[in-house]
Amino acid sequence: MADHDPRDLQRKLADVSKQPEPELRGTPITPDRYYAKEYMDQEWDKVWTRTWQIAGLSRELPNKGDYITTSLGPENILCTRGDDDTIRAFYNVCQHRGMQLMDKPSGNARRLTCPYHGWAYDMAGTLKFVPDEADYPQGSPCGKSNLVEIPCEEWAGFVWYNMDEDCASLKSFLGPIADQIDSYPMEDMVRTHWVTIEGDFNWKLVQDNFSESYHVPFVHPGAVYVLEYSHQHCQFDHYAEGHCRMFMPGAGPAKVIKGGEKQTLASMAEELALWELDPGDYTGGKIRNLRGDLQRQKRKLGEAKGFDFSTYHDDQLTDNWHYTIFPNLSFSLKPDGNIWLRARPHETDPEKCYFDMWYMTLFPKGATEYFSQTMREFISVDTPAQHVQGKAGEVSAGPAIDEDLAIWPLQQRGLHSRGYKRDYLAGQESRLRFFHETLEDWLAR
Repeated sequence: MADHDPRDLQRKLADVSKQPEPELRGTPITPDRYYAKEYMDQEWDKVWTRTWQIAGLSRELPNKGDYITTSLGPENILCTRGDDDTIRAFYNVCQHRGMQLMDKPSGNARRLTCPYHGWAYDMAGTLKFVPDEADYPQGSPCGKSNLVEIPCEEWAGFVWYNMDEDCASLKSFLGPIADQIDSYPMEDMVRTHWVTIEGDFNWKLVQDNFSESYHVPFVHPGAVYVLEYSHQHCQFDHYAEGHCRMFMPGAGPAKVIKGGEKQTLASMAEELALWELDPGDYTGGKIRNLRGDLQRQKRKLGEAKGFDFSTYHDDQLTDNWHYTIFPNLSFSLKPDGNIWLRARPHETDPEKCYFDMWYMTLFPKGATEYFSQTMREFISVDTPAQHVQGKAGEVSAGPAIDEDLAIWPLQQRGLHSRGYKRDYLAGQESRLRFFHETLEDWLAR
């Protein structure tokens, strides 16, 4: 069961206090961990089968009999909403002879019926029917050979599962960041963009990338006009549970940029129009006033435009709050949505992975439709986003993420070079080192 019902959630302002800096060991981040099969196998046994992962959205399972499936490495997981209205998670495998039970990504069924020999389970995983039930010399398997259930919880509008039956609760796993993320109405956000890309790179390169902002001016040169990336003007925090956060001021150029009014105003034109700000007020060196003015304008007009910003700090109205959740998840939170990023291990190849990008949009009250960049038309806010899948370079995850995707295969190849000795990290890359040392701790358990 979930630790709380989202409908009863009492939101409060997030804790923004700076966390103590951790003591880091500084052990080498060895290249082989990105390509060695032995390292991949250890990660599977010690990390992937013991950490909380997201199967999908709670809104994908609104009705009794609904189900979704999801993959992680060689496993496939089945989540159902039972007749008792409870969401459960199971290994998606029939107990008769190991056939994958449900082969569709989602659906609704009265029973979960194996396509091979017709064994049928109810939505709570109990075996209810087998053909020729009397033909089993060891007795009927009904009620005995049930699906193998694993821990499952709902939080922040997501369905989470864990393959470790002795795992800590999700709230304990997340620690203090759960309350911080709860300051956003996550369960009200709608998935409006859904891309899965098979890439020629190890999953850790994705998490490394989203654990630092050092690369921003080189990989994302356009972002410097709307986002602060410098470690001197951002806040970085580490948590004992292995998670991190980064506060990055927005709505203006990075402090190192001299000028930049034209680029900032062009990038933010749609947002300025929505919040009734005149771009002409921010020329002639006045661009540094924009962030504060936009915060005040959102406070002033938010309710009238259908938004509830009452549990946001002023900074949340303009800034990017970026969380990396161990081992493989990133939330990049904004006042009107969340860029949700995840890398999943490949089934067999440590030099491949699956990269998932969702955009979760918070629509104002009363909104009925929006323009889908994927479907290239206006659609209802209740229309599920089309799941776009393909290889890197064949499908797009959006301009900024595509810039990251272009880097990771090159880095994967470079890690094999005889000329690469070991990492040499800047202080601002401490969250990257913290991630690897957390991974090492899990592998040592």
